[in-house]
Amino acid sequence: FAPGLDFNTLVEAAAPIPAGSDGLLFLPYLTGERTPHPDPLARGAFVGLTVRHSLPHLTRAVLEGVAFGLRDSFELLKQTGLPEISQVRATGGGARSPLWRQILADVFDSELVTVNTEEGAAYGAALLAATGTGTFPDVAAACREAIQITTHTEPGEAVETYQRMYPLYQGMYPALKATFGQL
Repeated sequence: FAPGLDFNTLVEAAAPIPAGSDGLLFLPYLTGERTPHPDPLARGAFVGLTVRHSLPHLTRAVLEGVAFGLRDSFELLKQTGLPEISQVRATGGGARSPLWRQILADVFDSELVTVNTEEGAAYGAALLAATGTGTFPDVAAACREAIQITTHTEPGEAVETYQRMYPLYQGMYPALKATFGQL
């Protein structure tokens, strides 16, 4: 994508690009797709690319496309009857990026927080093991004791842009599905 440029450099360059990447959308199905479309033939795609788009536009569109893909999963959870998601927790290296956190908060229209560990899955497994060995009386107690919120990111002014663009993103897969099968 951008040989010689690391994640932080790419993301910093994308920060001044407006929400919606000046009309550029990215479908992040680089290894097929499993949720919400179980389709191993699905591919990634940029839609709306023009000569005025630059590498920072592409970078921001990738971040936004991945966030829209995560929102697809949240929308499926809502369909099961779960209550509205009011807070999202982000872990891992990408969660260090203020731009990534803001895009997620805006796309989900929910508060986004980070916690005192970057290894969410491994840390969670360790807390489950500690509960199983009796170190904590239950999982809730383990979480109260061991997990602290370190940053808060509230949804911002880009929520409206992402609310408008999300249906466009959702229309990309159905529009391109037949093409994917022929590539």
